[in-house]
Amino acid sequence: MTNTGNTEDDDRTDIRISLIGGTRLEGEEIHSRTLTASLVGGADIDLGDVDIPDGAELRITKLSLIGGVSLRVRPEVRVVVTGIRLGGVSDDGPTHEGGPTVHVAAWGLLGGVSVRRD
Repeated sequence: MTNTGNTEDDDRTDIRISLIGGTRLEGEEIHSRTLTASLVGGADIDLGDVDIPDGAELRITKLSLIGGVSLRVRPEVRVVVTGIRLGGVSDDGPTHEGGPTVHVAAWGLLGGVSVRRD
């Protein structure tokens, strides 16, 4: 997550596309904006080892017909989930303002969003 301080990178959206199969993203592969798209397949996103500064925001968009999002974050990270999908959201994390925030927009027919905190 070394890229969030670079103003040139702040305008960049990282795009990952696959027809069939999921996407796995970890730490250094994540930019301030990431789009992952597939016909069938979920997104496994691991931010557990990433030090996201207080007040920073990451935006992750997931587009798929079938496939959810599995997100791992640190305990203090606030996660905001939007979008339309048949599947729930599993997250018992913090909801207070001020800390780092990850916005997940999940769009698809089937697939929920699961947030794990370590």
